[in-house]
Amino acid sequence: MISTCPELMEAIHETGLVPLLDSGIRGFSADELVAPECRYVRKDDGSWDWPLWDWKGPIVTEGHFAYGKFFGGKAGFVSMDWWPDLCNYRRAKYPEPPEESIEGTILEILRINGSMITRDLRSACGFDGPKMRSRFDGYVTKLQMACRMVTEDFVYPTDMHGNRYGWGWALLTTPEHLFGHPKGTSRTPEESLQRILTHLRSILPQATEKQLLKLIA
Repeated sequence: MISTCPELMEAIHETGLVPLLDSGIRGFSADELVAPECRYVRKDDGSWDWPLWDWKGPIVTEGHFAYGKFFGGKAGFVSMDWWPDLCNYRRAKYPEPPEESIEGTILEILRINGSMITRDLRSACGFDGPKMRSRFDGYVTKLQMACRMVTEDFVYPTDMHGNRYGWGWALLTTPEHLFGHPKGTSRTPEESLQRILTHLRSILPQATEKQLLKLIA
């Protein structure tokens, strides 16, 4: 069982691709890798403690991993060893959105600003009306699944004593802004997909082909 942030960074580096929470494949998530005391705990006073949640920021900023909703629309980490292949496959599957589309507008505003917290990007894109938050989050998920948007860090509000609180806001950016242009690969998108699937089959013998395809393809 992993009990520190550096240990989890090492595990992600070795595994290459790790969902944050339940992935639908037994044993394949950061939450299942860490010790029980590092998982979500609700305290008697109504507050909560969740070391794994707190580690997300340092893992992204210090471990140099891509973080976003890459796994069937769910969040997780991808090491730089596997990012080029995931990016190669996903960007072929989800081409650059047209500039006049909603996704294209969101992406262009983010590129102009470099990085923005989710609520500011949502407001800049005009998603301020009733029930617009979930609709906007859907577009962001699509862009992250396409490997065209990632999380750079997490920003937390603080109280009058300087103590942070709440779940935090994702600081969104583009992979090019955070990592530079993706490292080139001579593989075709299909070859990149098969390389990822072969790797996952080797480390997840308990997973079915349907589960793996749902997660990656």
